Amino acid sequence: MLVDGGYSGPKFADKIRELVGVEVEVAKRSELHKFKVIPVRWVVERSLSWLEKCRRLWKNCERNLTTSKQMVILAFLALVLKRF
Repeated sequence: MLVDGGYSGPKFADKIRELVGVEVEVAKRSELHKFKVIPVRWVVERSLSWLEKCRRLWKNCERNLTTSKQMVILAFLALVLKRF
């Protein structure tokens, strides 16, 4: 799973491995304050911007983490179905 630099750390990686069963790879910038397109980081930022278009995901009002996870899956499923 590709994540932004803000989600680095062993606790986060261990919890994701436990919940989802995947390895976490952090897509970090190499230099600060210089614009350079990094292909892996671009995929992460593009995916996050797609999720921001879903009104239900703007604010996390769900009581259970599994419900939030299912909403993210539904958002990506809707995105994929629109492209066919």
